[in-house]
This record gives sequence, structure tokens and C-alpha cells, in this order.
Amino acid sequence: MLKIITLDQASCKLKAKFNLNGYKSVEKKKVVIGGMFSVHQRLASTDSNTTSEPVSTGCEGFNFRAFRWTQTMLFAIKEINSSPDLLPATDLGYVIYDSCFTISKAVEGTLTYLTGQDEAVPNYRCGSGPPLAALVGAGGSDLSIATARILGLYYFPQVSYSSSCSVLESQFQFPTFLRTIPSDVHQSTAMARLVLHFGWTWVGTIASDDDYGKYGIKEFKEQVEEAGVCISFSETLPKAGTPEDMRRIVRSVVDSTAKIVVVFSSDVDLSPLLDELLRQNVTDRTWLASEAWVTSAAVARHPGIQQVLGGTLGFGLRRADLPGLRRHLLDIDPYEHPLTEEFWETAFNCTLDYGRALRQAKAGAARAALEAGNSTAARAVGRVVPEGLCSGKESLQQLNNTYTDVGQLRLTYSVYKAVYTVAHALHNLEHCEPGKGPFENGTCADIGSFEPWQLMYYLKNVQFVVPHTEERFEFKDGDVDGMYEIINWQMSAAGELSYVQVGFYNSTAPAQSRMTINNASIIWNNDVLEIPRSVCSEICLPGTRKGIRQGEPVCCFDCIPCADGEISNTSDARACIQCSEDYWSNANRDACVAKTIEFLDFGEPLGITLIAISAFGALVTVAVGGVFLAHLSTPMAQVNDALLSFLLLFSLVVTFLCSIVFLGEPRPWSCMTSQVALALGFALCLSSITGKSAILMLRARAIKAKSDADALRPAHQRAIAVLCTLVQAVACTVWLCLLPPHPVKNMASQNIKIILECHPGSVVFISCIFAYDILLALLAFAFAFTARKLEDHFSEAKSITFGMLVFFIVWISFVPAYLSTRGKFMVAVQIFAILASSFGLLACIFLPKCYVLLVKPERNTQEQMRPRVKGMDASNTGTSASLTTTTATTVSTVSVDD
Repeated sequence: MLKIITLDQASCKLKAKFNLNGYKSVEKKKVVIGGMFSVHQRLASTDSNTTSEPVSTGCEGFNFRAFRWTQTMLFAIKEINSSPDLLPATDLGYVIYDSCFTISKAVEGTLTYLTGQDEAVPNYRCGSGPPLAALVGAGGSDLSIATARILGLYYFPQVSYSSSCSVLESQFQFPTFLRTIPSDVHQSTAMARLVLHFGWTWVGTIASDDDYGKYGIKEFKEQVEEAGVCISFSETLPKAGTPEDMRRIVRSVVDSTAKIVVVFSSDVDLSPLLDELLRQNVTDRTWLASEAWVTSAAVARHPGIQQVLGGTLGFGLRRADLPGLRRHLLDIDPYEHPLTEEFWETAFNCTLDYGRALRQAKAGAARAALEAGNSTAARAVGRVVPEGLCSGKESLQQLNNTYTDVGQLRLTYSVYKAVYTVAHALHNLEHCEPGKGPFENGTCADIGSFEPWQLMYYLKNVQFVVPHTEERFEFKDGDVDGMYEIINWQMSAAGELSYVQVGFYNSTAPAQSRMTINNASIIWNNDVLEIPRSVCSEICLPGTRKGIRQGEPVCCFDCIPCADGEISNTSDARACIQCSEDYWSNANRDACVAKTIEFLDFGEPLGITLIAISAFGALVTVAVGGVFLAHLSTPMAQVNDALLSFLLLFSLVVTFLCSIVFLGEPRPWSCMTSQVALALGFALCLSSITGKSAILMLRARAIKAKSDADALRPAHQRAIAVLCTLVQAVACTVWLCLLPPHPVKNMASQNIKIILECHPGSVVFISCIFAYDILLALLAFAFAFTARKLEDHFSEAKSITFGMLVFFIVWISFVPAYLSTRGKFMVAVQIFAILASSFGLLACIFLPKCYVLLVKPERNTQEQMRPRVKGMDASNTGTSASLTTTTATTVSTVSVDD
């Protein structure tokens, strides 16, 4: 037999009933406005029992601040309904639900509002009654995101009073979402500007585990990190955090060296963390608060919180005074509604239910009697009078809690504006003139049966002046301008916490003037007036640069001194600046100073000394020439070829005086003159000595071989001297014409000095020229050394040999000394070498002759001037008369030519 199964039997149906608290007034109303507030802080814990019909979870943790917002909406609707100017012919109704600060309850409330049913059947408007206008809510950003996705499906308007998350800006995802609170993009930017304003580069962040906290702190991080600020730690506040979670977060705060902590969180999520901060006595941090908790009385009235959060800086919404609101809050009827009844019982810690009070009193008395063991008292329990019973006449005016605190109406004012926004949109819709309407063919919507999208048009374009505050309100792409007061937590004279406005932020102002703040009016943590410092590494002073530590944030660095020749003239320089080639870094490495120009000057002591020595050498040489000139007719002057001797003396004068040209600032003429004069002077000197030594060598060989020496004439040595000098002169001329010496700035030898010196022009030319002088010196030495055994009274060959040895010793010593010195001392060494070699030649060659001419004139005879070979071998032995005769003949032949 075939069994027929009906549709109802074959389908599953959700049996859960929505358990929603709130206010509702829809009877005989023309339009209904929805509202959603987190009157409770969390869902109540329940047993997971699948055997009974499921019921939506209840809520617990009464929130007096959110309850004030709920009453503010009722107050605003009451004002509108009694206004003769706003919706005069329309009586507004309301449906307000408690979201319990949870997404699930917010979704339940949204579905119930849309469908008109208390069951989870998401069909659009199954119930009947007046049209729904818009939903004011739903509280936190994560709640509004959930409700906006549902409402957006039907293009149903939603006006939020506290959902500031930046993700809600997307018109594509949330086409019907509007809000009277600024987007967190503005707040994150303002927070970043505040951090940069005080020069903090090392901060910690704490964010609630929801869209508000995550997106707000993300935007803040992006902006500060782009500006060079580093995040020391980043913690997340869980929605249902355990004590261990709170200890972990506080441990991060305490372990970090960051003195600034930025917190994006609601007051509800922050409360558990405050207990742990108090327990660990964290009092040396400055807290930057988001608008969700900076003016929360629930946080400010936390016992002992002043020592932890004193000096807090934060951004608060615009504050307003709403006349009549406080009277409305104080005049509520505790018996009007279950939610109001719960508020009353929670506020005064009593119960309005007589039966429940009686049961509680009996249970308490019985417990006390049994503990005391008093049977008589136990029997009297039935006659106990109930205690803890509310009279309903308690004074709310004397109640000191968040509900009655109307001194900081910020989010409350945002609720007030949201309700008035919907009312003005409805007013514009109702007063549309047919034929001039915004819809097709100029049609208007009917206030009694309009579509949600029609009201959405009026909401987007609404403009009005808010009652009591004269604020001109309008939407800009569903958002409002970012206007914040900068608030500082300070202790009043009475010892109470007060919110002091110390600045203002306006997102519409020019970039340079968006934030104004009075630093002097801020009192920081522990009543300190000085701005706290929060850096990972101290500032790098001028003269140093930042050196990033491997594996650490860029704000953690070492200050590395700039290298030689580099400077940093600002604090916290990322790199040092290279000084230009004419400048060098000073001792502090913070400025480039002109390099010292160095050259061997005439006027300095060393220069004067060298000039004196050169002049002395030249004068001595001239004096020697004068001695020779005075004795020109004597045998010694005649036998030494006076012209060649004077050429030699002239060359020595040139070498002495050319050393002076090396002094002073190098000029093109001085560079050419000094080098060429030195080369030609030594060439003439060495050529003359070579000519002399060559003749001496040939005489010695001729005497030894007993050959005729008639061919050995003084004209030959003069020709040698002139010819050898002429070769050097031609080479120097080519050098000067092609690549002459010129002055240069030597910046490579010493970093802090510019050495002015002469560049040879061509290393090849100068090497060849002075190599030629060396060749002449070697020839002169070789000839003189060969003729060293040729004896006369002053032994000229030996003198030349010794002179050339001195010359070589001087210049061989000069090379390492020259290479080991820098700057002007190189010139000094060169001059000393020139002078020493010149003095050596002068002394060795001419001193013996001057000694004979001046001291031993008796030796200046023809006989004494006759050269002879020392140490004749045995084959040449003979009588002394014959030796004398032979020698005399030879000398006589030479003397005749003289």
C-alpha cells in the first residue's frame, strides 16, 4: 500500500522562537521606525538540550549606556510626534529591539522587524500594519555589517549611530547603509596625526576582535608605518576572553618599551582588560582612545582606573546638550515594560515582583535559621516581611550611574540625529508635490504605502538643521564629515575624572590645519606636564646616521658616526652626505668645512730657512768664483781650465737658486722654471764634471802608457760640457712644448688638505730628463774613479770621486724620504736634496783648491801642479831624474796648450 506523505510531513521547519526584548508601538501609527541597541552585553549561557523545542537564547549584563540611547530614540520620536512643523500629519511608531551586543541577536531583530513574525521565516513582510521606514542601528560595526547585508537585499534603509567601521563605506556591498557617525578612516587618520604630532615612533596597539577594531587599527597602522612609526606589539581583545588572554595582553604591554598604547575597542570589550591592568598596576603608559570608549562612563567609573588611564588622549564625537532629555530619562515608569522593569531592578538592586521578593526573603531567612540551629526562627520564616522589594518610587535623580549622566552626550546625540534624519526624509516624502516628484514622470511616493527605495532617495538627499544644536546635517555618499574633539582625561579639584577638550580635528579643513591642539593644556599620566617619549632608539644627533639592526623594526637602530668626508646636519639622518671635493667634514661630522690649502710658503719658518740656506750656498759659490778670479794667473787656476771651473760654479749657483723657485704657491711659470732650471743646472754641472773627469782619466792613461798627450786639450772638455748640456736643453724644450709641468690640487694624499703642487705633465719626459742627469753623474763618477791614482797636490780626481759619492748618497737617501712624506714636506725634502748635493759637490771639488789658493799659496807652483801616476810597476822603474824629465815633458806640453 502506497503511503502518501504531505508536504508538511516531508519538510523540516525551524521551530525556534525569537526571544527579543524591546519597545514596540505600532497601533494606529502611520509609519514605523525600527531601532536596535545593545541593552545587554552578552548572551546568557544555556544548556544544550535537543529534546525540547529550541528557544532563542536570552541576554544578560545590563548596559546602562545603551539603555540611555534607547530612551533617546523614544525621546526623539516623542518630540517629532509633538512637533507642528515636522510630520504634522503623521504619527510615528517604533519597534526597538535589544541586540545583546551579538550578531545573532542583531540578525534575529532584523528578520523580526522585516517579516513582522517572531519566527525564523525570512519572508519579506509577512505581517500587516503600517509601512516600515528605516532601521536605526544596529550598534557596533560588526552588528551593522550583518544587518546591512540583509537589509541591502531589499534596499531597505539603515541609519547607524555608532557603526564607524571603514568597510561600511562600500556602496556596492552596503547600498542602503547610512550613518550619522564619521567613518573610522577619519579617526584613524586623526590618531596617526596625533602620534606624529608628538613625535612618537614606537607604539603598541590593541584592537577588539571585531570589524570596528580590526579595520580601525589596520588603517592606523598603514598611515603611521608609512610615516616611519613602528608598531612594538599588536594585540587583539577577544569577545569572550579568559583571564589568561588578559594576562597575555598585559604582559605584552609591560614587556614592551613603547610608552604609547593605541586602543580601538568598545567599552564593553575593554572592561575585562582594565581589571588585569589594575591588578598588575600598569601606571606608566599613555593610552590613546578611540571614540567608542574615550567618554564611556562605564570605563571612567571603573574603580581605581584613574591611576592606570589618567592622562588618556582620545577622539570624541561632537558633544551636544539636549534640553528635556534628562527629564525624560528621570520620568520613566518602571512598570511600563519588562525592559524598563529590568533596568529599575538592576539600577536599585531590588525587585518589582512581590512574589519573587517574598520567595527570596523566605529562602534567605530559612538559610540563616538553619545555620544558627534555631527551630523557632525556622518556624517563623512564613511570617517574614519581604526585603529587597522595589517600591517603584525610588529616585532616579539620586542614581549616580551612566544612565543619568547627560554631561557627555556624544553617541547619544548621534542617535538623536539618526532619528531626526529618518523623520526629515519622511517629511520630504510626505510633502512631495505631484508632478514635481523625483520619480518617473514626476510622481511622488505615498506616505501610507511607499517602497523602501523611495525613502532611500530622500535619505541620501536629506538636509536639515538639528534641533537645539543648530548643526546643519547632510550626507556625503552616505557618510558625514570627520569632526572630533580631542579629549584629555584629567582629575578635577574634587578628585573626579573629567573630560577636558584640548584640541579639535576637522577632516574638511586644509591638510596643514586639520588638527589643532594645545599641548600646554594636556596633563599626562601621573599628572606629568612634560610630553612622554616613546621611541625604540634615542634620536641620532647630527654627525651620525641610523644603522638598522638586523631583524628589528626600522625604528630600532644604532647611531653610527659618519665616515671621514661625510656629514649629517640633521637629527635622525638615514644617510650621511658626502662633502664636495674642496671640502671636508669637521670634527663633529655635522658640517663641511673648506680643506686647508697647503704649500711651502716663503714666509713660514721652514721656507725662510730654506731660502737662507739657498742664498748662503749661492753666495759661497760666488765667493769661490771670486777667489778663482782673483788667482786667475796662478798655476792652479790655469791648470784647471778657468772657463770650465766658472761654468761649474755657475751651474751650482743655478741649482742653489732654483730651489727657491720650489717655494710659494705653485704657478704655471714657477712649475716650469723650477723643474727646467733644476734639470739644466744639474746637467751643466754634471756635464762640466764629466768633461773634467774624462780629461783626468785620459791623462792618467796617457801618463801610465808613456804616450803623447798633445791631443788632450781643454777645448775637448769644454765641448763635452756644452754638448751634454745642449742635449738636456733640447729635451727640456720638447718637454715644455708638448707636456709642460703645471700646478694641480692634490686631494688624494691627505683627506683634510688640498696640497698645491706641480704636476710634471708627463712622467715619461721627467723620467727621461732626470735619468739623463743620472747617466752624466755615473759617467763622471766612472771617469773620476779611474783617474783617482793621478796625483797632484790637491788630487782633483779624488775630489770629484768623493763629490759624486756624496751626490749619489744624497739622492739615494732622498727617494725613500720623499715617498714617505706628504704635502709641503715633500717639497722641503726635495729642496734639501738639491741643497745637500750642491753643497757636497761644491765642498768636495772646490774646497781643496781654495785651501791651496788661500791658505797654502806656496803650493800654488808649476811644479806642484804637475800630475803623476802613483805606484809605477817594476818594468817602468828608472832613475828619478829620468822620471822627472818624462813627466815634466808631458806636463809642459799640456801647459803650453793652456
